[in-house]
Amino acid sequence: MKKHHYTVTIHWTGNKGTGTSGYRDYERSHSVSAENKITIEGSSDPSFRGDKTKYNPEEMFLSSLSSCHMLWYLHFCSEAGVIVTDYTDAATGIMTETANGSGHFTEVTLHPAVTVADETMVEKAKELHHKASEYCFIANSVNFPVKHEPILIVQK
Repeated sequence: MKKHHYTVTIHWTGNKGTGTSGYRDYERSHSVSAENKITIEGSSDPSFRGDKTKYNPEEMFLSSLSSCHMLWYLHFCSEAGVIVTDYTDAATGIMTETANGSGHFTEVTLHPAVTVADETMVEKAKELHHKASEYCFIANSVNFPVKHEPILIVQK
């Protein structure tokens, strides 16, 4: 079995001078970095005192599911002779907060809008979303359904 290892650095940047001396005394701002890559500025969701101009962990989690599906999908399309010329996904997710303040995602739905080069490719292009779902590393790592509702468009 082949193993892949990943490393990221999370650095809290929200110390306003008194650290975590009180719940309202610090910012949730942080940076996400990895070697030779741009830094992503993060925070918590605004519902949890976060900065709405920065990505929160829930958005980054959702984007991981979406991009993993897309990358597998494009791979399988290229192998099957389905020429994709554009791909956009407006992914949505539902996270349920529990009575004690913890929470978990209960579902994610991917909404890929896929443009293919020719009408004859539409049915195969639809089918390949199922295969991408079966192979997606991130989707295979979660304990809730990752649905997909693709829209197929034929390039004009």
